[in-house]
Amino acid sequence: MKKSVVVKNLTKRYKLYANNTEKLKDIFLPKNYGEAFFALRNVSFEAEQGDVIGFVGVNGSGKSTLSNIVAGIVPPTSGEVEIDGQASLIAVAAGVNGELTGRENIELKCLMMGFSKEEITALEPDIIEFSELGKFIDQPVKSYSSGMKSRLGFAISVNTNPDVLIIDEALSVGDKAFADKCLKKMEEFKERGKTMFFVSHSIGQMKQFCQKAIWLEHGELKMTGSIAEVIPAYEEFLKEYNKLTAKQKKEFREEGFKKRSDPNFAGKV
Repeated sequence: MKKSVVVKNLTKRYKLYANNTEKLKDIFLPKNYGEAFFALRNVSFEAEQGDVIGFVGVNGSGKSTLSNIVAGIVPPTSGEVEIDGQASLIAVAAGVNGELTGRENIELKCLMMGFSKEEITALEPDIIEFSELGKFIDQPVKSYSSGMKSRLGFAISVNTNPDVLIIDEALSVGDKAFADKCLKKMEEFKERGKTMFFVSHSIGQMKQFCQKAIWLEHGELKMTGSIAEVIPAYEEFLKEYNKLTAKQKKEFREEGFKKRSDPNFAGKV
């Protein structure tokens, strides 16, 4: 099978500052200021054409950062991401300008993806129909609910026929009927051999839709493999994690933060 996405030693480092003064000092003075924080560290995996891969992990594990880097929205600090074709991210309000109307956002996003005005005119009716936004399509997006923003983003992405589709919690807002409609459309993409990455807290959706899974913990790759291998291990972790007290969960997060703030930490989670 042909490789559609290859991720090699992907690392994303941010700087955390106590205040704006510290940030300015870090820019203009030779001494380093601020605290390093590794949102992702040394993540590597490959996806073949037709793969549907789920990203799992508790909140803050790095799933959305990885989604944004694969989609080309956020640059990595180091490492490589090779994409065969056009990638599109579907996330609540991702790439949506709140000051523009839904229709204007359609035109802007399509222009940014390289479509001509004639092609956009042809695509627009299908995008609007799929979004089910009706007259709201000509209202400013800042007046939309999170579910409406998700509908707009999903409608644009699936109707512009990307080669790689990344869905980041876009089905967690809005009504079940629209979510089912989106899953049906994603099944069509699956049958056509599109590569898809799926971020969701719904283990049921993962089992239903994905073939493989990537488990992130504290910004590092904990486990990768088939859904049948990864999800049971992750569910066992969740069962134990959910038994923890609020204090123990806080300690787990703090321990992870220490690892992600240590530039010399190169161990496994």
